[in-house]
Amino acid sequence: MCGIIGYSGPRKASKVLLEGLRRLEYRGYDSAGIAVGRTDPKPNLQIIKAVGKIGELAKKIPEDLDGQWGIGHTRWATHGGVTEANAHPHTDISGKIAVVHNGIIENHKTLRTVLEKKGYVFKSETDTEVIPHLIASYYEGDLLTAVLAALQHLEGTYGIACIHADEPGRIVGARNGSPLIVGVGKDEMFLASDFTAMVAYTNRVIYLNDGEVVDITQENYSITDRHSNSIAKKVDEITWELGAMEKSGFMHYMEKEIFEQPDSIARAMSGRIDEENATAKLGGLNLTRRQLAEVHRVRIIAAGTSWHAGIAGSYLLEQVARIPAQAELASELRYRNPVVEQGSLWFVVSQSGETADSLFAMREIQRKGATVLGICNVVGSTIPRESDGGVYVHSGPEIAVASTKAFTSQLTVFFLFTLLMARMRDMSREEGQRFIRALTCVPDMVRDALSKRDRIQAIAKKYCRAKDFLYLGRGILYPIALEGALKLKEISYIH
Repeated sequence: MCGIIGYSGPRKASKVLLEGLRRLEYRGYDSAGIAVGRTDPKPNLQIIKAVGKIGELAKKIPEDLDGQWGIGHTRWATHGGVTEANAHPHTDISGKIAVVHNGIIENHKTLRTVLEKKGYVFKSETDTEVIPHLIASYYEGDLLTAVLAALQHLEGTYGIACIHADEPGRIVGARNGSPLIVGVGKDEMFLASDFTAMVAYTNRVIYLNDGEVVDITQENYSITDRHSNSIAKKVDEITWELGAMEKSGFMHYMEKEIFEQPDSIARAMSGRIDEENATAKLGGLNLTRRQLAEVHRVRIIAAGTSWHAGIAGSYLLEQVARIPAQAELASELRYRNPVVEQGSLWFVVSQSGETADSLFAMREIQRKGATVLGICNVVGSTIPRESDGGVYVHSGPEIAVASTKAFTSQLTVFFLFTLLMARMRDMSREEGQRFIRALTCVPDMVRDALSKRDRIQAIAKKYCRAKDFLYLGRGILYPIALEGALKLKEISYIH
């Protein structure tokens, strides 16, 4: 749940970093910090950290803090308690190297022991702190060279951003299992774990893949692998606008996204219904009619809310299209030895397209020869890039931690895929037309339900002091009950 933002350009870095961190708040965090590079009176890094909300960090940042490059981080504690010492950025002994990191360094204890024997002093309990010390042990005047050498020793997952006081304007980033995106502006560059952190400044991005390293300056960038081999990457343009990421008069993002569901469901259907033939059009699957006809089993990989959508999708496929289907919990599948059957089609469902367990499970079954399709929301994210095809749900930015509109859009896509498969089998044209009429009524039905806001609020007030709730559901309503229970637990912490 941690977040990264890096900036190099003509603006005051502290303000850009702080705004980026505010846009990453939705990911959840318990502490935050920034490192700003300065050249006056001599090269140095200003490190500022705080426990608690971003507002606490903002109070500690001097108005006159200059410096035009830096990195920032929101932390959710994994290794070590919630303290300023454990908050990022972490530095080496000299204080000239600063690092922020998402992920887990699995061999940090071994590295720490080796570094301590060499005289490196640790100030935190985190796994991250081994990284700046390791980089320092290889540093001989070039940050990229030192980072590349350090990466050879790291085991685990990471998204890293690193700066050095003696190299103004330079940021080096590396990705392995944790998202990292380069933002390309006009005479300025960004590095972030999530596009939302830089949406106010640019819509031009480069998605890093695992094993890739980026070297950023104010006006340029270069990308290599961990062995210094140059990699050419295309620049993508994000279509989401800044206004789509604001609260727009709602009390909080979750409320806004609940009320966006009629439109997001309609977008998930837009251009995908063939009324003449009473079927669905899903060109992004990249499969021919013959290939689809040869599908004899569907397996769906997902986690959390997306898993609940996958369970509902499996019920639909079995009941309507008469295709055996099963939803797999990604965190469990990746530790099994799944059998990839001939004629099986696999889906990976993820709002962000970056869910670690789902991504690792997808790669495992791809190694076994499976055809894998993604159902995701974030265009250009890792799962769509690495899958064989798929469908975007087009629900727009989902900022709230608890997923709402992405869930109902995922369900909509499963309804469309079920229609497509059923019409290729035993569903008649008339049945297909009835299916379409019912599906296209859903946005208005959701809108009608949302119009009863006052009634819903009255019910919530009536039961708000209850300590336990039971959600009951059978058949396709079973995963809906699971999702309802998850939402209540996520938001209210009620059992």
